[in-house]
Amino acid sequence: MNYDREMLEYIKALDGRAPGLALHSCCAVCSSSVLERLAGHFNITLVYYNPNIFPREEYELRKENQLRYIKARDWPRPLKYVDFDYEHGEFLAAARSLEKEPEGGARCLKCFELRLERTARYAAQQGLELLCSTLTLSPHKNAGAVNAAGRAAAEKHGLRWLPSDFKKRSGFLRSNELAKQYGIYRQDYCGCEFSFKKGES
Repeated sequence: MNYDREMLEYIKALDGRAPGLALHSCCAVCSSSVLERLAGHFNITLVYYNPNIFPREEYELRKENQLRYIKARDWPRPLKYVDFDYEHGEFLAAARSLEKEPEGGARCLKCFELRLERTARYAAQQGLELLCSTLTLSPHKNAGAVNAAGRAAAEKHGLRWLPSDFKKRSGFLRSNELAKQYGIYRQDYCGCEFSFKKGES
């Protein structure tokens, strides 16, 4: 499926309307070009929920860079930011028995489901209309798996999932350019201790 084309068609059909969008962000680097692409079309609440990140210091560093990037730019519409407690135990429970899975395997799918489910629940509580994630920007993430997990979470909570494949149209290249321009910290592994131990990213 061409998720990027689906997203563009949906945006075109908005005809100037700017619905509320809960955008799950995995990190500042990935959110950089995604926000640039979406901020003119939606009233965005950026949700930083990443209990997979290890250790705690790494989590805080990524969060700090996320906030710094948001504040460093002027956005065409108000941009709200929210994060939740560092619930690393929630991730460990979801990943139980999947610790030895390769990067991109069943453990990652459980991680997507965990983070998007929590974001969707928050979005529904806040009366937002749409759910999306920056996760599809990374060449290391399976866009089909992210979109499937996001769509399921959205439907469960009465939201609409905004399909995406943000690496398309040079999105990943643009994120690298923005990271350099704004001095954003670029991590060298996905986030969890299992990818860290294997040196995977």
